[in-house]
Formats: sequence, structure tokens, C-alpha cells
Amino acid sequence: MLTVIAIIHIIICVALILIVLLQTGRGSEIGAAFGAGSSQTLFGSSGSSGFMTKLTTAAVIVFMITSLLLAYFYSHKEYTVKQTVPQAEERLPAK
Repeated sequence: MLTVIAIIHIIICVALILIVLLQTGRGSEIGAAFGAGSSQTLFGSSGSSGFMTKLTTAAVIVFMITSLLLAYFYSHKEYTVKQTVPQAEERLPAK
């Protein structure tokens, strides 16, 4: 279970990086850099969100859920890796 969540988490991390890099920035037109009139709408209402924005939101939600699940599972003793070195109580001399 823990391995599956970790694999999903890694895949979502890579996908999230690629999704963000594929998006165009707001105000990325050359006119916005020099103070053209269209740059005034940059921080106004954006209308309906596009496909990439929805995909980014979904990826972030899955990323946060897997992050919380991994933190929860690794913080509890029953899900941690068992120790390979015997404890002091287990190494009592045989009678």
C-alpha cells in the first residue's frame, strides 16, 4: 500500500512539473512588458478557467492527498520498516 502511494506521488510530482512548465504565463505578451493597455486586465476577472488550469488543480489535489497519506503512514509504527538488527531483549543468552 505504501509503495503504491509513493509511486503515485512520484508520478504526480513529475506530471505537475511538466504541466506547470507547459502553461503560458499571464501577461506574457510583449505589450504587457512595456505597459500596453491590455496589461491592465492582467489581474482582473479571468473568466472561465482553461483546461491546463483544471489539470493543474487536479494534480495539486492528488499531490497534497498523497503527501498527507505518506506523512501519516510513515509516522505510525505499524507501517514503518522492521529493523534488521535484533533488539537487546531479543539477544538474551540461551539457557
